Amino acid sequence: MEESLDPVTEEEWEGLQRLGSRMLDDMMNYLRTVRERPAWQPVPGEVAGRLTGPLPLDPVPLEAVYDQFTRDVLPYPTGNIHPRFWGWVMGTGTPVGMLAELLTAAMNAHVGGYDQAATHVERQVVRWLIELLGYPPAASGLLVSGATAANLIGLTVARNAKAGFDVRASGLGALERPRLLIYASTETHSWLTKSCELLGLGRAAIRLVPVDAEFRIELGTLREMVDRDRRDGQRPICVIGNAGTVNTGATDDLRSLAAFCRQEDLWFHVDGAFGALAALAPALQPIVAGMQEADSLAFDLHKWGYVQYEAGCILVRDAAVHRATFALTPDYLRPTAGGISIDPTHFADLGTQLSRSFRALKVWMTLQAQGARAWGRVIQQNVDQASYLAGLIEASDELELLAPVPLNVVCFRYAGDLDEERRRVVNEAILVELQVRGIAVPSGTTITGPAGPRFGLRVANTNHRSRREDFRMLVEAVLELGHELSSPVASPVAH
Repeated sequence: MEESLDPVTEEEWEGLQRLGSRMLDDMMNYLRTVRERPAWQPVPGEVAGRLTGPLPLDPVPLEAVYDQFTRDVLPYPTGNIHPRFWGWVMGTGTPVGMLAELLTAAMNAHVGGYDQAATHVERQVVRWLIELLGYPPAASGLLVSGATAANLIGLTVARNAKAGFDVRASGLGALERPRLLIYASTETHSWLTKSCELLGLGRAAIRLVPVDAEFRIELGTLREMVDRDRRDGQRPICVIGNAGTVNTGATDDLRSLAAFCRQEDLWFHVDGAFGALAALAPALQPIVAGMQEADSLAFDLHKWGYVQYEAGCILVRDAAVHRATFALTPDYLRPTAGGISIDPTHFADLGTQLSRSFRALKVWMTLQAQGARAWGRVIQQNVDQASYLAGLIEASDELELLAPVPLNVVCFRYAGDLDEERRRVVNEAILVELQVRGIAVPSGTTITGPAGPRFGLRVANTNHRSRREDFRMLVEAVLELGHELSSPVASPVAH
């Protein structure tokens, strides 16, 4: 007999539907009660052991599989949906996004193009994002997995547009040519190094520019570096501007960078992984002013857009240059005069992926269900909460703010009456204890300033579930742990 992986009988379909309804109810309750659980808890050894079981060659009843999920998987997440999760820059998602993902999975659309509604939805979402961020209507865009992929695509377009030769035809190593150079501040995320390695430019292509006291790129030094490299026979091609650096949330002077790049015929790319969406909050728009003048802009929707993972976007001002970087249409993908392939859209012409999921649906649904103004209000709320936390820190004699707080990132430490080395040890221990005890999840970072490198706690607030009492709880816990761990008889607990 021929087999199917679907249920076969009506009874099987009804049983699966009942289990599916139970799953949906369980997940809604899981979200509803998130505040009642620890911010994070480690995976116990026995659970990890059960998750190393042998390959299942024969069926296991789905009810039993789901029971294992609820016992061994669901209780031990990263924790980023929790109200007191502020580690790295992780988004929270929403119940609407969860439901959209269910619909997406049911459709299981291959969104490479074709005459299908999913193609129209993605094009509409990209048009909405272009409008939201003030890009010209003729710009092009593509939804991708996240800002790392978006930045890689933007830098690829920059390389091909400014190399001075046909990179696609001859490659970088065919002839002796001047080195292609990329300029970015020392605060730029590590995506740049990976991208330069992947693109064949190498790490030697990166020119790191010092930052000022606000952790923004030094424009005068940038100009000097570009002039010097040109005199030395090299070929500067691109400047990276940051809209919200990963360490401190600083934003470069984007308007001045855009003017400099126009003057010097350089590609201007903005990494706006989370900070770009500050443009949705009217009071924050001046911080990212000039971003809309960039030649390309990368950002995430699963951070400050609050949608489920994965959802990033790249926008490129010149649609023709964008397409020329990636377009390659073999015979089996050419549009036809009729049928499913009549639509000429081919998203692989704008990036590297041919097989693509319907990630646009969750953006499309949440934007309509919540509205762009709501996103802007919650983004402003996150920034106000970060300012509130900074005020609590500054009001304490035992805590020290390590960097300015222009957006939603707060870097601080427990100072106490300790020398520098002891402060580092104690703050590293505080970080671990906050996480292991399930109190909160900040991350750690080292901030280098006039006083040298200082380790501290880093709160990156892209959490729509956080409330001011959560930040008060954090400060109280840090002070309590600081007293406990800096005691002469105390030693950090090993976990």
